[in-house]
Amino acid sequence: MPKDGGIGASSKRREDVRFLTGQGNYTDDINQQGQTYAVFARSNVANGVIKSVDTSAAEAMPGVLAVFTGEDFVEVGGNPAGWYIESRDGTPMKEPKRPVLAHGKARHVGDAYAAVIAETLEQARDAAEAIDADIEELQAVATAEAALAEGATLVHDEIETNMVFDWGWIEDNRAATDEAIKNAPHVTTLELVNNRLVPNAMEPRASIGDYKPGTGDYTLHTTSQNPHLTRLLISAFVMGIPENKLTVIAPDVGGGFGSKIYHYGEEALVLAAAKKLGRPVKWTADRSESFLTDAHGRDHVTKIELATEEDGTFIAIRTETLANVGAYLSNFATVTPTFLHGTLMAGNYTVPHVYVNLKAVLTNTAPVDAYRGAGRPEATYSIERVIDKCARELNMDPIALRRKNFIKPDQFPYTTPVALEYDIGDYDAVMDKLEEIGDLAGFAKRRADSEARGKLRGLGVNSYIEACGIAPSNLVGVLGARVGLYDAATVRVNATGSLAVMVGAHSHGQGHETAFPQVVADMLGIDEGQIEIVHGDTSKIPFGMGTYGSRSLAVCGSAVVKATEKIINKAKKIAAHMLEASDADIELKDGQFTVAGTDKSVAWGEVALKAYVPHQFPIEDIEPGLEETAFYDPANFTYPSGAYACEVEVDPETGKVTIERFAAADDFGNVINPMIVEGQVHGGLGQGIGQALLENCTYDSDGQLLSASYMDYAMPRADDVPFYSVDHSSQTPCTHNPLGVKGCGEAGAIGSPPSVVNAVVDALQSGGHDVSHIDMPVSPSRVWAAMNK
Repeated sequence: MPKDGGIGASSKRREDVRFLTGQGNYTDDINQQGQTYAVFARSNVANGVIKSVDTSAAEAMPGVLAVFTGEDFVEVGGNPAGWYIESRDGTPMKEPKRPVLAHGKARHVGDAYAAVIAETLEQARDAAEAIDADIEELQAVATAEAALAEGATLVHDEIETNMVFDWGWIEDNRAATDEAIKNAPHVTTLELVNNRLVPNAMEPRASIGDYKPGTGDYTLHTTSQNPHLTRLLISAFVMGIPENKLTVIAPDVGGGFGSKIYHYGEEALVLAAAKKLGRPVKWTADRSESFLTDAHGRDHVTKIELATEEDGTFIAIRTETLANVGAYLSNFATVTPTFLHGTLMAGNYTVPHVYVNLKAVLTNTAPVDAYRGAGRPEATYSIERVIDKCARELNMDPIALRRKNFIKPDQFPYTTPVALEYDIGDYDAVMDKLEEIGDLAGFAKRRADSEARGKLRGLGVNSYIEACGIAPSNLVGVLGARVGLYDAATVRVNATGSLAVMVGAHSHGQGHETAFPQVVADMLGIDEGQIEIVHGDTSKIPFGMGTYGSRSLAVCGSAVVKATEKIINKAKKIAAHMLEASDADIELKDGQFTVAGTDKSVAWGEVALKAYVPHQFPIEDIEPGLEETAFYDPANFTYPSGAYACEVEVDPETGKVTIERFAAADDFGNVINPMIVEGQVHGGLGQGIGQALLENCTYDSDGQLLSASYMDYAMPRADDVPFYSVDHSSQTPCTHNPLGVKGCGEAGAIGSPPSVVNAVVDALQSGGHDVSHIDMPVSPSRVWAAMNK
């Protein structure tokens, strides 16, 4: 049973007190003395030559302090991709420069080519509208297919192609996979789309730049999931600011979902403007800017083939994917569709041959990067849709087909054909739990009840696996990562026994301020209220790699454990000195240091005080103070897995889809806080259902964003989702991190889209409609059209 506190307890999130009472401190809440305001002038064409930018009228307007154009940043470095991916024939990756402000050419609607700095926000807006830009519109390419067509307009003329790379994984598997599919008794083929999504965090991006001429110090407050990476990119690549002269602070951040991992040009602009003016410069995006300029997600077009024996035994999987990466390479744009996608194409299954080909393509659209799940939803959707289609072609039960091909517990550790080593799992047990909590045995009766009311009812299942933690550094370095992927923590014990734990991971909804103290409190046997979590300020925290990829507890939490273990080891030496015993005989339990086998003990607070009042310490053995830092570089990814079931009703008159039931059974390894885990799953399910039924980021052939507001982009609402049945009791603890955790933040968004689409197809086929696939979003119009040919 969960304890009142510590690991395994559903402790309420301590950070929610300030959020629910309006005391959160977001970037836009921060106002500094002498602050000015930035507003950007953005291109209204998707592809155009910037012939001139006349700023004279804007500069003459009241309150205007400065106007910057792209010409002011010609000599500034570009924002690089974080991963170098080579084509399968050895051709180097094409990496066009991404400028702070566009000059020479605008490459997507919303591309900023000028910025106005004024005394008030209203004055800056008025002046930005007064900028006269002569942009000669060119033909745009908005889809990957269009960008690769013969004679297509080039997004970046200097690289002479729209193809970033043509990647194969694993290239040595190609011939064997081709041969296996050619000779297979049965091959199922499916062409599908992973629709483009807009992240839509509650808080738009915002930045405040400040510069102190007396010291040469810069400070950037910004909405970031990864403040140290932002500092590194600005320092080393974009502006050349000495890293020790730049502090990046990410205060409370209202959601990110991946879109706030990366560095954006607006962050560099406010710093440059602050230096020129000697005053702070603030910029906050409006929602239209967010739609136009935040990094979008997904946008894959895939052909997948599944080869099987007649009895359904998997033989081979082959995929060909076009990935639209937008007009510029965002920081993780190259790894998301490759190593975060291609390496998961074996799924949970013993499939001997797998080959993945992916072409990354530049288009005149907003950049595309990691969005909740980042490559794993794209992989899972392709695999789980083609398995469902295969089951129907072979006249097999979809769950039975999956069970037949699951990797079994006695096969772990299991090396897949796409070069991952799964350390542990029990996929049959998770499927068992799904059948229980989803009451799949009762589906036939529920279907009959729906039919009696004139509705079509369908059941869709899915089994997923994901790779979390993005590690280890030595492996990802070989695969092209330009950064390490460790994390770090510093544990500082105060003289009164309270602690500050400084972590490299950033919290923007994950509950770090609750979960990390649970870990430390459990190890020390003290109250969680004595522990403060410090994050988001590069001047205070050790160099860490931020929060994304469900890595916080598995990677940063492991660093916290290692640092706390160092604290305990030193504290035992101090306690041993106080108790006149050997430190090897000291035990720590419930906040008391005790000499083993005796009743001699000293409390945690007394030891902490002694560390800072070290009278009569044996100086050669113990230094004063009690503070330790640890870095943790994982040995492997972690591999959460799960099985989901969705039941839908389809109205045959209108095509409207209603989700009636949804069950999610997950294996997250050990669970620190069940309540937080359940909340993470609920959030992911909402986003996955949104992708499956509602959300669709659409450009026309001229590159104009047609879904640029909530009037045109359908976000899921409360009545679009059901009450969920969620379970995470089927635990196989991770074998290679000290907490045994696997990560949970993205699971719901990975497993839900194929479950929903599988359910809709099942409903239509049960009603006698010859429909094998409908692309997401499965809107009423698409369903009605499929039913009526």
